[in-house]
Amino acid sequence: MRIGVINGPNLNLLGKREPSVYGDKSLNKLLEHLKKSNSETEILDFQSNVEGELINTLQEWDGKVQGIILNAGGYTHTSIAIRDAISAIDTPVIEVHLSNVHAREEFRQNSVIAEVCVGVITGFGPTSYQLALEYFKNKK
Repeated sequence: MRIGVINGPNLNLLGKREPSVYGDKSLNKLLEHLKKSNSETEILDFQSNVEGELINTLQEWDGKVQGIILNAGGYTHTSIAIRDAISAIDTPVIEVHLSNVHAREEFRQNSVIAEVCVGVITGFGPTSYQLALEYFKNKK
């Protein structure tokens, strides 16, 4: 099984950016742990602060992975272009968030991409990624 993990803007700052909200684990450590804990699954990963690069990766991975785990960061609340890219591909996408966006600022509680994703997992820190991966592993 092959799964793609896409991380959006500012997630490269995990471990430094608001550790009380996002935790003290870097993105590299999070991904390293995910890969090590799921060695039977090939996990591709990509991070960018650029919206178009996230869209290009969604399109590029379509049909090449069995599922995509997407933490679109701030683009979750604003990017119709990412929403359209998810709608245009056949590969299922799960939206994930480290923090509980529903317990935060009002603007973070609205996702423009949730409707075109197979599900949303939010608030479980790095475990959010593992829960999304479990869905794909059990979907076989």
